[in-house]
Amino acid sequence: MPAFQRTASDRLARIPKSADGPLGAATIRRHSLFLGRHMFFGVSHLVVPVTDLERAARLWRDVMGFVVSRRGEGYLDIDSGNVAIRLLQVPAIESKASLRLSVLDVPKAYQALLAGGAASRYEPMRTPELEEMACVTDPDGHAIVLWRELTEDEWGFVPELPKQGEWYPDAEQLLQRLLAHVPALFRMLARRKTTRVIEMMAREAQSPVTRELVIKGYITASAKVTRYRLVEPLRAEGINPDDYREEFDYE
Repeated sequence: MPAFQRTASDRLARIPKSADGPLGAATIRRHSLFLGRHMFFGVSHLVVPVTDLERAARLWRDVMGFVVSRRGEGYLDIDSGNVAIRLLQVPAIESKASLRLSVLDVPKAYQALLAGGAASRYEPMRTPELEEMACVTDPDGHAIVLWRELTEDEWGFVPELPKQGEWYPDAEQLLQRLLAHVPALFRMLARRKTTRVIEMMAREAQSPVTRELVIKGYITASAKVTRYRLVEPLRAEGINPDDYREEFDYE
């Protein structure tokens, strides 16, 4: 018996007996969870049955660009970056898989797979879940879904501010316009942090959120080393950054 199994068995043997039997139900559940957490480490492979191993290898290796990490009798492993795909040679496909691949450019990946021998299930489209998706079928009938998350610039709407206090409409509109200058990847975090800072300033001033508080909070919520990036967005709104030297110098 492997050492870790002997250790687990020894621990179970040392569990004291309970009043409702050699091991109480609650005790068994606790120790089963303990052993489970220490015995199961994650998914290592997804097995995809194929009728032509070399044809499948060409699709995954040559078209998709993944690396063959291991080859054995009747199978090969594809390193997909986070889990291995085991292509397993079988005489006939009894069950079909559905795999979801994260890609940078859905239409480009879709066309590459079609050119590599896959068939279309549905063309690239945008979903209510703010994703772009397409789907193809490989020669063995397995579904390969291509997807990516849309950036905020692609949503087609401006998210609400996570505000809790009272805001003047012109103050809220100003902050939304200023936040539009933040790169989409970081805009959600900036929206949360800046809104929180502005509302804290409003509570201290015992006032609804005004344009002036938005400007000051917008500046001070940013790291001092990056505040120079705020100059142009402020000027685009007709705001003179020199009037807010105290906020730009705020530690």
